[in-house]
Amino acid sequence: MTPAGGDRSAIPDGVRELFPPGLEGRLRELRRSLHRHPELSWQEEETQRRLAEALEDVSVSEVRTVAKTGLVARIPGRNPGDAPVAIRGDTDALPIHEQTGLPFSSENSGVMHACGHDVHASWAVAAAALLAREPAEADVLVVLQPAEEKAEGARAVLESGALDGVRAIFGGHVDSDLPVGRVVAKEGPIAASADFFTIRLRGAGSHAAKPHESRDPIPALASLVSTLYSLTPRRLHPGQPGVVSATVLRAGEADNVVPDEGVVRGTVRATEPEARSLLVEEVARVAESVAETHRLEADVQIRSGVPPAVNTRREAAWARRAVTGLLGEDAVAALDRPNMAGEDFAFYLEEMPGAFLRIGARAPDGGSDPDAGTHSPRFVASEESLFVGGAVLARTARLAAGSGPGS
Repeated sequence: MTPAGGDRSAIPDGVRELFPPGLEGRLRELRRSLHRHPELSWQEEETQRRLAEALEDVSVSEVRTVAKTGLVARIPGRNPGDAPVAIRGDTDALPIHEQTGLPFSSENSGVMHACGHDVHASWAVAAAALLAREPAEADVLVVLQPAEEKAEGARAVLESGALDGVRAIFGGHVDSDLPVGRVVAKEGPIAASADFFTIRLRGAGSHAAKPHESRDPIPALASLVSTLYSLTPRRLHPGQPGVVSATVLRAGEADNVVPDEGVVRGTVRATEPEARSLLVEEVARVAESVAETHRLEADVQIRSGVPPAVNTRREAAWARRAVTGLLGEDAVAALDRPNMAGEDFAFYLEEMPGAFLRIGARAPDGGSDPDAGTHSPRFVASEESLFVGGAVLARTARLAAGSGPGS
């Protein structure tokens, strides 16, 4: 009988043997429980409780609270004097009403694990189980981090001091473009920075029949958005990925009134620090220039989000060795195009070496909508990916800690 209703045969051979049916079933049940009871950032109290119980169930006893609703588990290594290695899984959900039709769909109205964090948390527990059974040379810290979606959880973990002295950190994200058993483990940029702007243009309103009496922000908004969209093709080197997107455009409320104010909001993304700085500076410069041209005042506010996530060479190499050792040479996938999504794992990578992986999770049947990506109400990640993620992260941690095959 297949544990917990899953497809054991869909777990790749090199991974399946690491998870006996009893453990496999408990991990599937954990993932489904987390999916059924999702919680938003900084509200992961029930999630925290369930994960603490799951860690105890796999014989991990040294577990403590971190960052309010997170956990850090320490799995003793064979040489506790060595600097530890860390594995991170994130735990929060999104304010989305689920439309997958899964038998374990969200029971929390308007909240859904639409980014795969139920799988990420479960594969962190899976890695903990493997490391408890076969310890690494050094201690391994398994971080179950809250509030990734708000880009606040990683900084809170770092500020707590829980990762002081860690030599390297590893994590991953489900990737619905890749089948189960394929993993991106590359050095260099793996996710983009994400900064956010709000530009308020202030002028003077008038009757719509007398626009010459106004200082109209609406044509200025149109010019501003058009100019912002020219930044990446005309200010960035063609080899540097970058995105500037206006996502909110608002002005006026009546059809016979020229408004006195307009607002545009949006996001700036880049995979390199230099490109990030250039684009953020150009957004502010363009806003001031357009405002002056239209005799308006500009109020420019830019909120810094996550930096680019950049994998370090040695740690990415360990991850690739783990992938090929478990799944074969063909399992290492290329990142076909830059990933412009942000990821707060980047804050860890600013403080210590590490690698963030993209772990194949395409549902075998395509899910309820084969084209639904993350942050969609129809997003489905293959459950079998949690075993690949757990096995790869555990083996990577062993290699980083100085043990494991070929180290």
